[in-house]
Amino acid sequence: MLNEIEEAYKARDLRLLDALAKPAFREHNKKKNFSSVLMLSANNIKHLSKIESLEADCIMLNLEDGVAKEEKPYALVLAAIFLSRLKKCDKKLVVRVNALDEGGYEEITYLNQFMPDAIRVPKINNQQEVRNILHLLNEDIELHLSIETAQAWHNLDSLGVNKRVSTFYLGILDLFADMGLPQGLIHLENPTMHYMLSHFLITTRAMHVKPVSFVFQEYKESETFTEWLHLEHTMGYDAKGCISPKQALLVNEIFINKEEEIKRAKIIVKLFEMHQEEGITGFSDEEYGFIDEPIYKGALKLLEDEQ
Repeated sequence: MLNEIEEAYKARDLRLLDALAKPAFREHNKKKNFSSVLMLSANNIKHLSKIESLEADCIMLNLEDGVAKEEKPYALVLAAIFLSRLKKCDKKLVVRVNALDEGGYEEITYLNQFMPDAIRVPKINNQQEVRNILHLLNEDIELHLSIETAQAWHNLDSLGVNKRVSTFYLGILDLFADMGLPQGLIHLENPTMHYMLSHFLITTRAMHVKPVSFVFQEYKESETFTEWLHLEHTMGYDAKGCISPKQALLVNEIFINKEEEIKRAKIIVKLFEMHQEEGITGFSDEEYGFIDEPIYKGALKLLEDEQ
């Protein structure tokens, strides 16, 4: 089927691509303990085909920044196709749609039938927009919000209107631009950055919403990226946006608490063995997501390595 997808995309045959996007039941990944959020342009079939092998906890299928205007219709359908192909996935699959006034509402309506684990909406401004989205969004799909406008920052503590609003992302570049702040302030020693990171973290956590720290654009500067990770981890962050697999690996290395991972592995083993006694070898847990035999074996291996 991958060849069919590639041929239809190369021919720019949107109708044929759309015919390949067949809604199917998906086993939702409800885990909230993801750390590495890896951005993939949804019009890049090569990258989309590697989703299952990527070393990231959460995959962000991006329809917004980095996808040219003429490519957006194809990116939307390709995201739908790969969602329908990945009926269950150990990674959280999130689609970042375009801004609400730039096609976001229509994209959410279309994606409802393909059931991503979450929809991420950029350029959010106020509580009414959040309520409008929730009214439209399938009730089984989480809502994630990008905090990247001055108005959203001002309204931050009012945006977590219900438990379906589960995650906020700090969009620091757009936020600084909207506030009229120079991007040169975005460096490790700047007190404004320390304040913004702290305020975002505490305000978001107080609403029982997961905060994800900003994307570091200089993906080749691993040393500086690592310094940001240590700072954010010390503050209390446990998740960060990434634009390369190498960044995702660094996030996993620094943010994942070994003791928590061991605790998680023990629970997974116990849950799997309990279900296995009843003849069930694949099931979804509200806290730990989808658990099957490969995940069980991975948990066993982690516990064996710690002995």
